[in-house]
Amino acid sequence: HMDKKKVSFYLLLTVIGGLIFVGSQAWEWKNFINGEYGAVKTKGGKILQFTDAEGSRVALHEFVTVGERPVDALANNEGIWYQSDDPIGSTYTIDEVRKGFAANPDLRIRTQVLQVDAETGASHKTMLSREESLFKLNNQAVGVVEGANLSENEYGAPLFADFFFFITGFHGFHVFSGVVFNLIIFFNVLLGTYERRGSYEMVEKVGLYWHFVDLVWVFVFTFFYLV
Repeated sequence: HMDKKKVSFYLLLTVIGGLIFVGSQAWEWKNFINGEYGAVKTKGGKILQFTDAEGSRVALHEFVTVGERPVDALANNEGIWYQSDDPIGSTYTIDEVRKGFAANPDLRIRTQVLQVDAETGASHKTMLSREESLFKLNNQAVGVVEGANLSENEYGAPLFADFFFFITGFHGFHVFSGVVFNLIIFFNVLLGTYERRGSYEMVEKVGLYWHFVDLVWVFVFTFFYLV
């Protein structure tokens, strides 16, 4: 319809919506990477999560106390003030987790193994008894996991985190690219480029790419958030 005002207005809304989406995804990545509860991993790489007696997830900071960290002073010419004798990649050591768990008798461990309810068909992670939890923590746990990255995932299988970062990151990159394209088109509209050409066909071309990104998100959201 050659309506410059409406094209400008809706393109601006599209750009704002795209920026909100990309910002939300960055916020989600930040929280997924930092973690919310924390967990421990076994020698085989399996994740053990902590719950209360009713099965509700319990965060490490709720029962683990951080102990002293041994440090050695270094000379000024070594560039850093101190260096730990026992460096760890997480806030807590596995021994601190064991000590905190032993001091809270209401805590249990939930494994990645799924059990299927015979009546409803619903699946849920296996929650161990107190005795089983203590045995598994003391004999099989080897390290603490906080958050998620390409090698560890406190929420479950590391492979899920790999796919999550790859797929959502790949899609997020395309959304950001679409925002840039739409922004260029938006300024071209303001400058009257398409008015002089006598056609807004370029808006439609960029719109095809933008709606393709929309369509991909339907499948990403379905399989990574709903399923």
